[in-house]
Order: sequence, then structure tokens, then C-alpha cells
Amino acid sequence: MNQSVPKIALHKFEGGKGGEVALSPAVFSEPVNKDLLYRAVRTYLMNLRQGTHDTKTRSDVAGGGKKPWPQKHTGNARHGSRRSPIWRKGGIVFGPHMKEYDYGFPKKMQRGALRSALVAKLQDQQLHVIDKLSYAQPKTKEGVKLLSGLGFPKHDKYRYEVLIVVSQKEYSQAIKKTFSNLPWAKCVETNSATTYEILKYENLLVTQQALPELEARCKLV
Repeated sequence: MNQSVPKIALHKFEGGKGGEVALSPAVFSEPVNKDLLYRAVRTYLMNLRQGTHDTKTRSDVAGGGKKPWPQKHTGNARHGSRRSPIWRKGGIVFGPHMKEYDYGFPKKMQRGALRSALVAKLQDQQLHVIDKLSYAQPKTKEGVKLLSGLGFPKHDKYRYEVLIVVSQKEYSQAIKKTFSNLPWAKCVETNSATTYEILKYENLLVTQQALPELEARCKLV
């Protein structure tokens, strides 16, 4: 689609704004594909399931080798095993068993879903770009100060406010731990950012160096 792609304001790490950043037309001129977003979220959540749930059938329950009582002349109903499902501590009928919930998601669809997630954030004015993130030592207080200055106030642990994406060269333990104690914020590198997390967090904060890396991940090949 030949559409003019708007530029986005560039925030400065020291404070204030410093011009604008041009976005890739190959990524941000595409429409939002809600079906791909749904498939990406479903695949991500389903692949988190371990599928280790299991119940014992009558063949798995211990005991039951001996007939409880003779077949006839006792006045009781006929039974062949104490491990029958109708007995207490017997086997389970139609219970859940181990299975795999993994869903396949082609790489072309993964790129399309990531592209739609970025476009959706841009349209909702929830995409933000900062020139850099630089911390010599991890300090949560400095992270809160930065995010509050950018308009991301502190929230409770049940509200996911901002996902921070940095480039692979910028990513460090100091940056990661600066935000790790904030339940409403999360910092990841570009190759770890998923469509699910981009949609889960209300805002997306990307460093200027990470933006082209993120765009390269979702461009059509």
C-alpha cells in the first residue's frame, strides 16, 4: 500500500523530546489483521500448557486382583474387582489424560501478526520511541522516574502498563533489573518481543536502536 507513513516523536533519555523518527513504510502502512492477532495469541497461550494432567483408569489403580465375594448366593450384586469405576477409590472413567496442546504457527503468519500488533499500537497512540536506555547499575527508582516522566504512572500489579524493547547490543542486566521489580513494566530485547506481550501491555516503549531491528523481524521476505 502506497500510503504516507507518519513520523513518531522521539523522547530523550535525559528528558524532553528530540525531533522525530521515520517509521518503515513496509511495516506501518499495512492494515491490522485481527485474525492473525487472534491466532498469534491463541498459539502463544496454548503452547504454554504442559498437558501433564492425568487420571488413573481401572488398569492403573493398585489392587483389585481378587474378586470381592463369590458370584452367587451372597445377596450382593456381582463384582469382579474393587478397582471398578463404580467403587470408591476405583478407576476414573473419561478422565483427562496427558496430551500436547502445541499449535503450529508458520513464520510468515508470525511476521504478519507482529506487524499488525505494531500497527495497532501506532494507531492507538501507544507506541513510543526513546533515543536510548543507559544504566550503569540497576536502580528501580531510576526506572520509575523515567517511566513516570514519559507518562507511564505507577500502577498496581494487575495492570500491565508498558513493555520496553531494547536492541540486542543495548540489553544488559542493569537495564533488565532496573525494571524487573515493577509488576506493571517489563523489559525485553528485540528478538524476545512477542505479539502476545505487545498486545498484553498497554504501551510499547522502543529504543531508537531497537526500532529497525523490530521492523526487520516483521517485514515480508
